[in-house]
Amino acid sequence: MKISKYHLILALFLISLISSIILSVKPASEICDVSSGCEVVYYSAYSSFLGIQNSYYGTVIFALLIILTFTYLINPTRNKKAAINLSILIGGLVALYFLYIQSFVLKAYCQYCLIVDLSMVIALILIFPELKKGLFDFGNEENIAERS
Repeated sequence: MKISKYHLILALFLISLISSIILSVKPASEICDVSSGCEVVYYSAYSSFLGIQNSYYGTVIFALLIILTFTYLINPTRNKKAAINLSILIGGLVALYFLYIQSFVLKAYCQYCLIVDLSMVIALILIFPELKKGLFDFGNEENIAERS
């Protein structure tokens, strides 16, 4: 079995899902070292959006991306690949924003947040060559197993 970049992306999504679940179910006092600055990030104004903790979004989004990527690996189509790539592009940009917030605004780091953010940046780097080919290549639903 050939390992493709989408196998690596699936692994990155799984790592991000686990980190998001940990952040969702454990209080900061149990997962963060008080001296690390993790609690600063965990309780900052940037830790939620529309009143919902970002880790909850991450849990749902990464679970859906794992399912999508897994189905893509079984039956690759252009639409699935485009949806994965678009999700990575958006997620990578959000991750870069959160890395900026941790580094320059809060001047504190959450190790679990860093895992999620760096995983998304790595996934973005992996799909970067796809941007030249046409990221939004929706349309013809042919099986693209031979070309991936």
